[in-house]
Amino acid sequence: MRGTAPTPGDDMTVRVMTYGTFDLLHVGHVSLLSRARALGDELVVAVSTDEFNATKGKGAYFPWSERAAMVAALRCVDRVVPEHRWEQKAHDVVRLGVDVLVMGDDWVGRFDELRALCDVVYLPRTPGISTTRIKQDLVA
Repeated sequence: MRGTAPTPGDDMTVRVMTYGTFDLLHVGHVSLLSRARALGDELVVAVSTDEFNATKGKGAYFPWSERAAMVAALRCVDRVVPEHRWEQKAHDVVRLGVDVLVMGDDWVGRFDELRALCDVVYLPRTPGISTTRIKQDLVA
């Protein structure tokens, strides 16, 4: 794995990557991204496109371009890329030289097959906050 044993000539940068919709950006998102960034030297965030969210039956208040811009503005984020489909994670890990894939602990076990390519870390969610809860509270 690149994160534990850099190959000769490697730039020795530990690259961390995570994925998400990041709609209605909130403290839980910021906490997850900050903790992910602390695991390496560089954080790449794949923000789900509007088209991909539609295939998941999920809508977002903000379009992809605005969600990507908000995430990119966070100082812990080094790069934002679009997430077009579930299957792109393995391709991204190889293409971008990812050492550590980070996901929220609501995804535990779902991406373990990627351990053949990189470290996989599931971080605890921030208690009491989620985009779904915010949307529900706004309706109530």
